[in-house]
Amino acid sequence: MSKSETLHKKWALVGAQARLDEVQAEIAEIYRVFPELRGRQRAQGQAEQPRTRKFSSKGKAAISEGMRKYWVRRKALAAKAAKNTAKN
Repeated sequence: MSKSETLHKKWALVGAQARLDEVQAEIAEIYRVFPELRGRQRAQGQAEQPRTRKFSSKGKAAISEGMRKYWVRRKALAAKAAKNTAKN
């Protein structure tokens, strides 16, 4: 990295930090005026957990059987389409 690129990067970092400080001050002012908003804030860095479904063994077996039938039908249709294409 050249000397001017390094200098530009340092100034960009200084500018970004200054803007971040401004935004944080703005947020603090908003919370001062509207303290009821504080309860809505999610912990920083904490992502929402994805929802996972819990299936019983019967449910899993039913889904598995349904997918097996789905793929049998799909392969049959693909074979039929390939056969028709080969005839033409």
